[in-house]
Amino acid sequence: MSYLLLIASVFIGSILVFILKPSQKVVRLLLAFSGAYLLSVTILHLLPEVYTETTAYKKVGIFILIGLIIQSVLESFSKGAEHGHIHIHSDEKKFPTLLFISLCLHAFSEGLPIHNSDSNLLWAIIVHKMPIAVVLTTFLINTKYSKKTTFLFLSVFALMSPLGLLLGDKIPFFTIYETEITALIIGVFLHISTIILFEGSENHKFNLQKFIAILFGILLTIFTL
Repeated sequence: MSYLLLIASVFIGSILVFILKPSQKVVRLLLAFSGAYLLSVTILHLLPEVYTETTAYKKVGIFILIGLIIQSVLESFSKGAEHGHIHIHSDEKKFPTLLFISLCLHAFSEGLPIHNSDSNLLWAIIVHKMPIAVVLTTFLINTKYSKKTTFLFLSVFALMSPLGLLLGDKIPFFTIYETEITALIIGVFLHISTIILFEGSENHKFNLQKFIAILFGILLTIFTL
């Protein structure tokens, strides 16, 4: 079921673009909610879990920092797609190979710790993927790639997290170094979620709708843990 939900989250986000054509304002609110939910799951669930599995606290902290750095590097290639901002010209004809590879690596890494966690992490990733799929689909439509290219891109992207889930559960390397890998993913999640929450406020003005979306994401996490 987890595999199907991860795949469905991408295609549901894509279908929303074709059916509802959500505005940028709606997408930003969805991103704010997903960022708050992802951050809350990371702080309330993943962090305590990874620190209770080992006494090497400094090592865990180092891997979290490495995860932050890795995501910063990936973001330079993905143009900010992981947090909903693809900074690339819509009239660019060359297929964004680096963006594609970076997003796939990111999606793959998200799936690695799922098998050892409860449903909160799974739902956090699902909630995170849906608005990203909306942004990606909108980008691919605006750049006028063929339907075949768009479908192929989204299909491969949708399969990456399930692949990470499968290998994280079956490959000995990922099970042996499970704590270190989870710490890396925590760093990635912290980077993405905080950028989603704190980027994009015009002139740092208070946005009530965004605040409510963030608050709802946090409260939902608290009451479902």
